[in-house]
Amino acid sequence: MSGNERAAPPRLLSKEGEICAWHHATRAPVRLRWQQGKITSLEAANHEPPRSLWLAPPLVDLQINGFGGIDFQQEDLSVADLLTATRKLRAGGCLRFLLTLITNDWPKIMARLRHLRGLRAQSPELQSAIAGWHIEGPFLSAEPGYCGAHDPALMRDPTPTPIHELRDVTGDDPLLITIAPERRNAIAVISLAASLGITVSLGHTNAPRETLVQAVEAGASSFTHLGNACPQTLDRHDNILWRVFETPRLKVSLIPDAMHVSPALFRLIHRVIRADSIYYVSDAMAAAGSPPGRYKLGPLEVEVGEDKVCATRADRISPAPHWNRLTESFAPRKCYQATGRRHGRGFRIFLPGSSVCPPDSKWVVMPIFVWWKSTRSINWRHWKYLSEESRPPER
Repeated sequence: MSGNERAAPPRLLSKEGEICAWHHATRAPVRLRWQQGKITSLEAANHEPPRSLWLAPPLVDLQINGFGGIDFQQEDLSVADLLTATRKLRAGGCLRFLLTLITNDWPKIMARLRHLRGLRAQSPELQSAIAGWHIEGPFLSAEPGYCGAHDPALMRDPTPTPIHELRDVTGDDPLLITIAPERRNAIAVISLAASLGITVSLGHTNAPRETLVQAVEAGASSFTHLGNACPQTLDRHDNILWRVFETPRLKVSLIPDAMHVSPALFRLIHRVIRADSIYYVSDAMAAAGSPPGRYKLGPLEVEVGEDKVCATRADRISPAPHWNRLTESFAPRKCYQATGRRHGRGFRIFLPGSSVCPPDSKWVVMPIFVWWKSTRSINWRHWKYLSEESRPPER
């Protein structure tokens, strides 16, 4: 089978069996065996498997707002709702994630978080899947473009009280919070959050570089979905992208769907920032992993069309600029699909993994299919952070 051919995903429903695939790191053929739902061996294979079949650890996503028709921003969620979302995520290769809550009135966020933690405590499966929490808002920029899909009327300056409350509510759970550092008191609050063991990510921000540096010195360590939550048109001489590029010690997350980050920008980011300082998130919402239809994103109702683009209903009814599009809805069973058709570049990367074992599995099988039309598209080398020879020096 050639490298451009696509293998059918293996059926891994039996309690015992084996599979031959390519190891994601060594790129060598390996054979994995399991019995009674547990992996028993992983060893070198003597023959080449299909070029599109790879073996890799399961995905971990630090930004999941909902999935499979379930919106985590709703008040009346049940254990069954969370299990539906987590099982569909696992079917897509994502074994663990940070459940993400977006901008709202702070008391509502805290009430929702308490409720969700209570639901998770009732299910060992949920405890395994929901690794922690990501609070994205309301301490974000209210500027047009930088607020993204968040309601700017609900944005507020951070203070110590909600940070202490957040730590108390979550206990020892892993906790990530996104903050715009230019807001009043933000630098002091970032320092407080870091001292409480909260990971601080900068985002939804138009902060000057000096403020970004101050935030990093105060304890911020990452930047949320670089390349979006900013206006479509930026000053070519001074903008948030350039400032982040020049700020050392920041890890950045990207949404690699060719819509939130263009193929050209995707490649440039990987040339400027080291691979070990980049991680991918889906920023998935309820429409992800679901067929076309109407879905909730907090107070918003969004509509997914046959083109897999998710938009507000107003965006569908009347002409609207690109930035009203909220996110791409990933196709069912192809939860981490990247497509460049709208850019005329034509690349797709499918990662429709299946768990070999129960929820505590250490590996998943991921058939990967890479297709391109031109040399300008993202190919396998670009997706794998470029070659070793082209890696940039330490920042």
